[in-house]
Amino acid sequence: MTDRVFPASKPATNGVPPNGALAPPPAPAAVNGNGTANGMANQKPQVYIPANRPIYRPQPYSRHHHHQSRPSCRRICCCCCFWSILILLILALMAAIAATAMYVIYHPRPPSFSVPSLRIGRVKLTTASDSSVSHLSSFFNFTLLSENPNQHLAFSYNPFTVTVKSAKSGEMLANGTVPAFFSDNHNKTSFRGVIATSTPARELDPDEARHLKSDLTRTRVGFEIEMRTKVKMQMGKLKSEGVEIKVTCEGFEGTIPKGKTPIVATSKKTKCKSDLSVKVWKWSL
Repeated sequence: MTDRVFPASKPATNGVPPNGALAPPPAPAAVNGNGTANGMANQKPQVYIPANRPIYRPQPYSRHHHHQSRPSCRRICCCCCFWSILILLILALMAAIAATAMYVIYHPRPPSFSVPSLRIGRVKLTTASDSSVSHLSSFFNFTLLSENPNQHLAFSYNPFTVTVKSAKSGEMLANGTVPAFFSDNHNKTSFRGVIATSTPARELDPDEARHLKSDLTRTRVGFEIEMRTKVKMQMGKLKSEGVEIKVTCEGFEGTIPKGKTPIVATSKKTKCKSDLSVKVWKWSL
């Protein structure tokens, strides 16, 4: 029995099948109705990404960035300060307009005072032989006139404290009081026989006694009257708080009486000067 030898099969090289036979060409891919090959229908299109393009990475959550989106405390404070200043300016402007309108409508004027006559009853300075103790005894009598020039304003006065002084040295010669009174619209009030005295029991210090002795030895002695009190202003139902007022009457001259007959002092001007210590009036109902 003879053995048959078959040639060994060799793999195809360069697309050529063994035995030198040409391989049949691949069957063309079927094309569907949309013009797409059946073999490519299930494949997704590929997107080309350049190699140098940065890759997007989501940023982590930042609390600092979240807080920056809210208004800062400094901005809130600036806004509050701005609106506060603006409101204050508006209120001040409204108050100024109201005060100006009130002044134009009512035209308030301060009260006026005058002393038409001053009588010097007694001014006697006694000094001990050793010049250690000095006493003053004095008596003054004057008339006070008060006038309210306003049509819509009234004044309510507390009691006055009266001081008669030497015009040269300013030392006190006598003191007294004027009772409280109410001055209505266009009202004139007169006080006759206002008395200011100094009793002999009052002991003077050496400097005060020396100044008064120098003033009283003059031929004609100058005098001035100073009065202080508190006054309230009333306009309809509105009332102000009490403020201090100082009234000064100057220019009186006279001789020192030798006996019991009083001497009438002369004056170049009888009108007094009034000075309000507080210029701002506070009103209340």
